[in-house]
Amino acid sequence: MVAPPGSDGVLRHPAQRRTVALLSTGQVLGGLGLGATLSLGALVAESLSGSPAWSGMAATMSTLGAAAAAIPLARLARGRGRRVALASGALGAALGGGLTITSIIVSSFPLLLLALALLGSGSAVGLQSRFAATDLADTRHRARDLSIVVWATSVGAVVGPNLVGPGERVGEALGLPELAGPFVFTVVAQVAASAVYFLGLRPDPLLTRQAMDAAPASPGTPAPVVGRPRRAVFAITAIALSHAVMVSVMSMTPVHLSGHGASITVVGLVISLHIAGMYALSPVFGALADRVGRVAVILAGQAVFVVSLVVIAVGANSHEGVIVGLILLGLGWSASTVAGSALVAESVTSDRRAIVQGRSDLFMNGAGALGGALAGPVLVLAGYSGLSVLALVLVAVVVLLALRLRVVERVRG
Repeated sequence: MVAPPGSDGVLRHPAQRRTVALLSTGQVLGGLGLGATLSLGALVAESLSGSPAWSGMAATMSTLGAAAAAIPLARLARGRGRRVALASGALGAALGGGLTITSIIVSSFPLLLLALALLGSGSAVGLQSRFAATDLADTRHRARDLSIVVWATSVGAVVGPNLVGPGERVGEALGLPELAGPFVFTVVAQVAASAVYFLGLRPDPLLTRQAMDAAPASPGTPAPVVGRPRRAVFAITAIALSHAVMVSVMSMTPVHLSGHGASITVVGLVISLHIAGMYALSPVFGALADRVGRVAVILAGQAVFVVSLVVIAVGANSHEGVIVGLILLGLGWSASTVAGSALVAESVTSDRRAIVQGRSDLFMNGAGALGGALAGPVLVLAGYSGLSVLALVLVAVVVLLALRLRVVERVRG
C-alpha cells in the first residue's frame, strides 16, 4: 500500500519517513563508533608496527573488512531483510572495537589488522543503510532520501574524532593505554546501533519493496524499476574510484600532519572537518541529483576533487592548506557517492537490488583498500604532494567514463 500523494503528486509509502528516521539514528551511532578508527587507526598501526610505511594498513584493513562484509550482508538482507543484516554488521563492528583495544594492550600488530577488518563491517552497514533508504522511496526523491541518511552520518562522524581527548580520559580511568580509550566509545556506539536496527526497523523496507513489486500493480502505484545495466556499471565504477581517491589521501593525512608536528587533537580536528565535507552537504547533492541528473552531479564531484588535490599538492606543508584540501576532498566524495548510489538504486530491479548494491560496496571498499595500501609506500617515496597528484589519474578515468556513457546513450537513444 502507498500513502496518498503529496503536494507534488508523487505517491509515498507510509513507512518511508519512519524508515529514514531509524536509518539516520543508526548512522549517527555508527559515525560515533567509527570516528576513532578514522582519526587514530593510522597512528595505532604506525605505533604497533614501528614504521610509517605500515600506517596505511589501517585504512586498508578496515576497507577490506567492509568489502568482505558487503556480499554476506547483501545476501542476508535479500533473504532476511535489512533489519537483520544491519544489526549483524553493527555487532561485528563492536567486536572489532573490542579486539582493537586488546591489540593495543598486548601490542600485537597482527591482532590489530584483524580488529580493523572487523571494524570495517560498520562501514559496510553505513553503506547498506544508504541503499536501504531507497527501498521504499518514491521515484522523484530517491537521491534525496538516500542523502538524508548519508548526512546523518556526519553528526556522529564529526563528533567521533573529537572524542579522542575524552576517550583518553576514559581509557585512563579504566587503566587502558593512551590510544585504546577512544575505542571504548566505538564498542558502545555500535552495540546501540545494532539495537536500533533490530528493534526499530519494522516493517523491513527491502522485504516490503520485494512484496510490493511481486504483487499485481494497482492504479497509481509506481512501476517497478527497469534494469539499466550500462548505467549501473558506470555508477559502480565511479563510486569505487572516487572512494579510492578519498581513502588514499585521507588515510595518510594523520601521518603527514604528525610528521609536521601536529598534535593528536589537531589531527582529530582536521579529520572532523574532512568528514563534515563528506556528509554535511549530502542533502544538497541529493537534491541536485534529483533535479539535474545523477551523471551531472558525479562530474561536479570530480571537478571538486581536482580543486582539492591541487590545493593539497600546493599547500602540503601548511596546516591550513591541508584543512581546505581535506574539506574539498570530502565534498567531492559526497557528490560522487550520493549521485552514484542513487544511480545504482534506480538501475536494478528490486529482486536483484541487494546483491548488486552489495557488489557496488564490494568494489567500492576494494578500491579504497587498494588505495590505502598503496598510499603508505607512495607517501614514503613521493611525499604527500606526490600522492595527491597521482590521485588525479583516477579522477580523469571517471570523467572519461562519464563522457563515454553520455555519448553511447545519445547514439543509441
